[in-house]
Amino acid sequence: MTTSETLIAFNDAITRADLVALGALVAPDHVFIDPAGHEVRGKDDVLAAWRGFFAAFPGYRNVFEDIHAEGAHAMIRGHSVCDDPRLAGPALWRVEVIEDSVTVWHVMEDTEENRRSIGL
Repeated sequence: MTTSETLIAFNDAITRADLVALGALVAPDHVFIDPAGHEVRGKDDVLAAWRGFFAAFPGYRNVFEDIHAEGAHAMIRGHSVCDDPRLAGPALWRVEVIEDSVTVWHVMEDTEENRRSIGL
């Protein structure tokens, strides 16, 4: 798969709250970074975090409006949909994919500064 195909499959798994599909795409050394800069490292811990997230926020999904992928790296602009307003709204993602596995999933607030920092 291409980087774009992999990150879209990863996001589709998030939309479906499908931990099996997500687990097939998470690299063993995966790093998840939330907008506050908190990190979760390692496949088992990341999947445990997603399990709790899906239970707490059913129906959460990301809508990608603009994907820029080059090699293993992708920058995405879009928005999140969630009943909880803290998680709904514009967002940016920085993603790294190696050998069809997502190694970095970094969610950021959609600000001009963050857009510049990831090249959007």
